[in-house]
Amino acid sequence: MEPGQAYVAIESPRGELGCHVVSSGGTRPYRVHFRDPSFTNLQAVAAMGEGGQVADIIGAVASIDPVMGGVDR
Repeated sequence: MEPGQAYVAIESPRGELGCHVVSSGGTRPYRVHFRDPSFTNLQAVAAMGEGGQVADIIGAVASIDPVMGGVDR
């Protein structure tokens, strides 16, 4: 691999899935980070629930359909 970095994003069913790769010039990447769409989408729950009732939060989270494995960081 040549030294440098690259970010690639694709459209997945739940939103934008990104991959950031950093290379120091060796045979393996120095750093790889995946940006999961569920992590970003779940941040919108606060704005969606503002001014509503607590029971409405359940519907807000369900409408985003998050994958909790991608949210747990």
